Amino acid sequence: MQIKAVIRKCDPLKDELREDHLISRTHIFPCCFAAHVASTAIVLACGGKMTFYDGIYPFYPLQRSPFIVDISLLVVILVFSVLAVSFLFILPGIRGKSRLFWMFRITISLFIGTVLVALNFTGDWAEASVKANASYKSFSNAVVSAEVGLHVGLYGINITLKGEPVSQINETIDYNEIFRWSSSVDEQYDDALKRGLPNPILYIAEKFTRNSACGLIYQYRYSGRFASANLWTAFCCWLVANILFLMPVILYAGYMMIATAAFIFFSMASFSTIFNVIPCDFSIGAESLKTDYSHSFWIALATGLLCAVIGLVVVLLDCLFPARMREVFSVGVDNEDEECHTGEGYLNSGFLEGVIYDDDTQTGNVSMSQQITTLTRL
Repeated sequence: MQIKAVIRKCDPLKDELREDHLISRTHIFPCCFAAHVASTAIVLACGGKMTFYDGIYPFYPLQRSPFIVDISLLVVILVFSVLAVSFLFILPGIRGKSRLFWMFRITISLFIGTVLVALNFTGDWAEASVKANASYKSFSNAVVSAEVGLHVGLYGINITLKGEPVSQINETIDYNEIFRWSSSVDEQYDDALKRGLPNPILYIAEKFTRNSACGLIYQYRYSGRFASANLWTAFCCWLVANILFLMPVILYAGYMMIATAAFIFFSMASFSTIFNVIPCDFSIGAESLKTDYSHSFWIALATGLLCAVIGLVVVLLDCLFPARMREVFSVGVDNEDEECHTGEGYLNSGFLEGVIYDDDTQTGNVSMSQQITTLTRL
């Protein structure tokens, strides 16, 4: 009897479960149908392809986008551009002929500061490029016509591969891979192998690993670090020079500009040591890569010469015409507006009687002290 009672109690529970199951199925089918209709509408709206605008697949990882500009370099340019615009707003408040001189001075100074900071983040101190027919991927006989480039900076290298034309073998061949000295190049190389990068990029990157017979990683990394340290020191000298230009010590400001030029030249000499390494052959197909100085190196040279010329001219003119130099830089010169001019006026004798009496007593005391001193000497 107890067993039958338990079965009867379970029957209503089973019926409820069946009803819930039927309700869930009746809700699922309309939702699936609506999703199918929506996906079909999206496909038709996109021209029969499962992509949104610009060929983006909604159910797959985003496609690789080509390299445009370094974010750090962009931040440096924006910061100094804001400073330049701020100073341009201040210029209308400067009166007279000195306005043109201040505009020229601010422009040259900000240009030097921008170059000193930006050169730390550029990747074209030395470059090499070659157009060749090379194998595209491992375990494949596909050969592509592309331009292979090696760009050396102070913080790493960039290896580029751009097809000619860009679309070949049903792929878009436009790569720009960076390998930084701040982290292990071997780990970055292993990651490049896992991602299946093209053979020319892997071939060049392997030359900068620790296990490579070329040993390029050591010389390139330490040369870049010393060059960067010298550039930051030059930037500090530039800051001190700008502060001294606002004080009546123009001579020392010229000395700091010469020091700025010296550290720029030291950074160039540090980077040039990468060419002291035994040449390592970079063979891409039937062609070979050979690095040479590029844009950033020559910009550093021009900036160093500019700082040296400014420093020498300031020192020479300050030695010949010190007063004139202080007047030009508006330091250590009293303005005529600040001078006090006294004219005729009326004085109240009632307020001056006490002052005159005090002056007479003071002069009398002074004369008495002088007489006493003369008597003692006698």
